[in-house]
Amino acid sequence: MSIVELLDFFSFSRAVLSMALSEANKDGREVRIYEYLDEVNTNLADYIAELSEASVKERGVFAIALSSGSLISLIGKLCEAPYSKTVDWAKWYIFWVDERVVAKNHADSNYKLAKDGLLSKVPIVPSHVHSINDTVSAEKAAEDYEFVIRQLVRTRVISVSDISDCPKFDLILLGMGPDGHVASLFPNHSILDEKEEWVTFLTDSPKPPPERITFTLPVINSASNVAIVVTGSSKAEAVHSAIDDVGPDCPTLPAKMVQPTKGNLVWFLDKAAASKLDSAKFSE
Repeated sequence: MSIVELLDFFSFSRAVLSMALSEANKDGREVRIYEYLDEVNTNLADYIAELSEASVKERGVFAIALSSGSLISLIGKLCEAPYSKTVDWAKWYIFWVDERVVAKNHADSNYKLAKDGLLSKVPIVPSHVHSINDTVSAEKAAEDYEFVIRQLVRTRVISVSDISDCPKFDLILLGMGPDGHVASLFPNHSILDEKEEWVTFLTDSPKPPPERITFTLPVINSASNVAIVVTGSSKAEAVHSAIDDVGPDCPTLPAKMVQPTKGNLVWFLDKAAASKLDSAKFSE
């Protein structure tokens, strides 16, 4: 290949890349694929730290909602330098997108997972950590948690959506299961149709434990920023179904229903999770 042909190739590649970026940003969605898990961790920590800085500068606080599973270990870099020293932890307010209705010291508790993996290792103000009431039923826990969030919306610790009355979290962090569920929103479950409540409950979760509370889709889709973090080949098919245009014959997964109304959605994927994406094949 001559020098001229090589330059033409690079010019074409840059043009294709620019087109891809503008296409990705049209609907506020971005897909980031990393070859190694450590790259996912580092880039996710950078992303959260940058959003925290911007939110604190704009509003004076950073309202973040966490999910469960491997997500806490994936954001563990935040406990290390430089983030442990540079993030303004005193301005963070912590919430849970979903929670298992078990005691806070139970192995299944999302609160315990976050406390052990993150909260106990950084100087977050204890009164800024809003976990569920674990001494009541799932229904009452959901009702109480929504009340807490409504109070904090009233005082503007949490912003409010300008197109609905929903809370507008600065960042909602989600994982995704091999079945395409996010938070405790499972495929074909009736709670996917909930439009009125901010926080709802279920007692028949297909994944144990059965009793849970969860943010509803309108709340998730009202956030300023949503990140879905997925790693591993066991979730590659669900990632493909959630991100690619798979046609009307395929059932819509809960993860595909995460479409922030006026916010940004970023998928963080490792190479294995992205292995069945149409775009991933093209980029290789």
